[in-house]
Amino acid sequence: MEASREIYWNIGHGWTTLVPMYLLTIAAMAVLVHGFWQRLKVYKQGKPIERTDHFGERLMDAIASVLAQSKVIRVRWPGLAHGVFFWGFFLLLIGTTIIVIQADFTDLLFGIKFLKGTFYKLFSVVLDIAGLAAIVMMGAMFVRRYAFRPQGLETSLDDALMHGLLFVILLTGFVIEGARMAVTELGTPLSYWSPVGLVFAKAIAGMGEDGLRALHAGTWWFHLLLVMFFIISIPYTKFRHIFTTSVNMFFADRGPVGKLVTIDMENEEAESFGAVLLSDLTWKDIFDADACTKCKRCQDRCPAYATDKPLSPMQVINQIGEIAFNTPEAKLIETIGKDALWSCTTCRACQDICPAGIEHVNKIIEMRRSLVLMEGEFPGEEVMTAMEQTEVNGNPLGIGYASRGDWAEKLGVKTLSEDPEVDVLYFVGCYSSFDKRNIAVATSFIKLCRAAGIKVGILGKEEKCCGEPMRKMGNEYLYQTLATENIEVIKGYEVKKIVTTCPHCYNTLAKDYRDLGLETEVESYVVFLENLIRSGQLKVRSEDLSCTYHDSCYLGRHNGIYTAPRSLIQAAGGRITEMEKSYDQSFCCSAGGGRIMAEEKLGSRINIKRVRMAAETQADILISNCPFCLTMFEDGVKGAELEDKLRPRDIAEILAERIEQ
Repeated sequence: MEASREIYWNIGHGWTTLVPMYLLTIAAMAVLVHGFWQRLKVYKQGKPIERTDHFGERLMDAIASVLAQSKVIRVRWPGLAHGVFFWGFFLLLIGTTIIVIQADFTDLLFGIKFLKGTFYKLFSVVLDIAGLAAIVMMGAMFVRRYAFRPQGLETSLDDALMHGLLFVILLTGFVIEGARMAVTELGTPLSYWSPVGLVFAKAIAGMGEDGLRALHAGTWWFHLLLVMFFIISIPYTKFRHIFTTSVNMFFADRGPVGKLVTIDMENEEAESFGAVLLSDLTWKDIFDADACTKCKRCQDRCPAYATDKPLSPMQVINQIGEIAFNTPEAKLIETIGKDALWSCTTCRACQDICPAGIEHVNKIIEMRRSLVLMEGEFPGEEVMTAMEQTEVNGNPLGIGYASRGDWAEKLGVKTLSEDPEVDVLYFVGCYSSFDKRNIAVATSFIKLCRAAGIKVGILGKEEKCCGEPMRKMGNEYLYQTLATENIEVIKGYEVKKIVTTCPHCYNTLAKDYRDLGLETEVESYVVFLENLIRSGQLKVRSEDLSCTYHDSCYLGRHNGIYTAPRSLIQAAGGRITEMEKSYDQSFCCSAGGGRIMAEEKLGSRINIKRVRMAAETQADILISNCPFCLTMFEDGVKGAELEDKLRPRDIAEILAERIEQ
């Protein structure tokens, strides 16, 4: 052990070596800091946004996320390869730091050596295995990117530099170790604690001590220069994601998930609304572009991209980055393209899978706001008509507001204006109020509540659209108008609890309405019904049912509700065969982001692609929990000519048929 430290010192660490080594290190760090300082100036082009609240929690969450690589390894094989490489390289960094502390400080200044005995043996074997794992994983990632490159995965000079430079740094590290071991440890029991270094030592042992010393010294300097080049290149290449992606974890939006920023529409000083120029975005939006690693996971998960529409979430983020660093005066919408912006369904699949914590959806909504509020532009005349109908009748379907509660009259359900003393307010939503297919869902929900002894009331003609489709399309003004009216009515009746069968209504009332003053508890009907069944207040029969289940985007990714609906289906006897894409990886129905009001004119139809996934399970029933999803699946089954094989239904309908009398 002592001999190994001596040869390490003689070859690599004299005062004539230490001085230039640390001068080089200081110079490299200065270049690193300068590079990021220049990038910081670019980030500052954006508007301010607070992302340092709960500092301690943010810091701990970011450290845990980076060290565990939890978001990276969600995509199994490439994620695991990156994770293992990271852990290997991280251990080598720690190990190298420990060696420097002893060689250049404790041993040099005080004669203290702690790399000895059992600790040194464990230290050596851990670092050897870590280095080997890093090399193997680097090779696997190289093969994936260059030999079997997945469709859509972009490669650049940066990628070649990253793979090549890191590989050579790792390899030269083992050459240095092998040269040292060939002189000091070869043939001793200690050498077996450095198994990879031992292989290198045996391979070059025939060079003789003078040759090995020369090899060690030359490779050591070459290795050092490579590391310095690596440090210098970080701000100017994709290497910067080592810092930007990690820091972006700290700046992550801490929720509520999917909640949009509420614009002050009464601000007389505001010259415009939405995002036209880079300066209309926040600094975090620009920083996101620098944190992007172009891994294309967002693109792979995007339902619009998967159906040949001109939207790639990855490209949107990178186009913003190109504008920020190259043409800051360029107009965002002209660069990205209107069709790309209108294609988004706000399903959050991109944000959910992103390992860099990038926020795609809010940027798209801000640009939509500009198109709608400043230019009065919509993706089609049908959307403009739906907006106008909502302004007049409080719903996008164009049906008179006075008939909104007609569906409930034959059920004997009273409005709060008739009887405000109820257990829950059922916020029905537009489709369950006017659409015949979805009225059946509302009817089923009422039957279930009555069977459980729950007194339900509705607002009837006093209820207006929650405004979610309008808001996601960019019409913030109409949304706030609708929301304010709904909130005033709800507050007037002193409602204690709201339940809704629409995930879009639920997400909006539970999160977005908070900014406008609603404090009432809001619950999704699947959670509400599950609690009733668990408590024994509602009893349903278990009857065999072959089915598959669709996780709606706004109940799943937006609100993390995956267990409750499956629990309800199983309570009713459902045997669920999961689709290829389910849970947090569920595929969109195509109606989110206000697309329920728009015709799908570009590419292939998202809803047809989804019902075909359902048909592949061989299940008879496709169960959903959203009026938008049910509507799109009814249409998709017809479009895919699957009427005889697949029947779309809502959870409430299944349960209502099995109520125990």
